[in-house]
Amino acid sequence: MEGETFLWLIRHAPVDGVAGTIHANDAPADLRDRSQLEALRRCLPRDAASHASPARRTVETARALGLEPKLVTEFSEQDFGAWTGRQHHELATSGGEAYAQFWNDPARGRPPGGESFEDQVARVRLGLARISAGPATLVVHSGTIRAALCVALDMTPQAALRFVIDPLSLTRIDRLATGWRVVAVNQRMA
Repeated sequence: MEGETFLWLIRHAPVDGVAGTIHANDAPADLRDRSQLEALRRCLPRDAASHASPARRTVETARALGLEPKLVTEFSEQDFGAWTGRQHHELATSGGEAYAQFWNDPARGRPPGGESFEDQVARVRLGLARISAGPATLVVHSGTIRAALCVALDMTPQAALRFVIDPLSLTRIDRLATGWRVVAVNQRMA
């Protein structure tokens, strides 16, 4: 890709649903934190390209920020397959060996019918390569942001899983002619 790219990655608002659930793509966003949304809106670049995962919660968050994003499937959250829609505490007690084994190596582990975090990193890498030069906002998921940091910092997927990415936080990375630069991670606006 020609030219430098400046990325504002925003994690979507919290899911309006039961905590501890592996939410499906149609889970709505809880947009009640108007002050944080407004603070984020003020720090976003004007006239930037806008992208989002196709999940309902990312699209709703983007629109609450005044954006009309292009939907990019490569920026979807990790696919948890058969575990989607289920709660972690339920899976811990009834998920059997597969659930326990997944947490022994969450970067390489694959839920039944799902993908690994390594798979997500490869997918996000492809999505990032398609972003044109200039400023761009991406309203995405915590896993997507961790994957982008994995790419930018050339780190192992296992190490990238250590990042905390809160709802409605901002992470800034730039793709420069000389390589990637990380400006901020998990920043909350005041």
